[in-house]
Amino acid sequence: MSQKAMVEKRQHPRVEHSVPVKISALAGDVVTETRNISRSGAFCRVSKYLEPMTKLKITLLLPVKKDGKVTTKKIICTGVVVRTENIPYEDAFNVAVFFSDITPRDSRILADHVAGVLAEKASV
Repeated sequence: MSQKAMVEKRQHPRVEHSVPVKISALAGDVVTETRNISRSGAFCRVSKYLEPMTKLKITLLLPVKKDGKVTTKKIICTGVVVRTENIPYEDAFNVAVFFSDITPRDSRILADHVAGVLAEKASV
């Protein structure tokens, strides 16, 4: 089956987009950026192995357009590692994180951001 024929199973749209993120776990903090993001989670590259089901504190620095200016909105939430993949030939890992506790307001801001990025990419 081709990738185009595959049906998207995710509940919320996901966009390939880089957003600065700080991930805090018992093993320490990791500062990185997202590779893709949605209202319900993110995928990013990290330098430390994070065990699946590890609880995390997540801080996203989301660029938000307001009155023609771009400001940064800090979103703080908790999440859970749902998948960790070793990156071949690198001392790094790809990690999928589900946002398990995020305020409804921050969730809407994140969803609006994803929709805006998707609209920009569609118009190109």
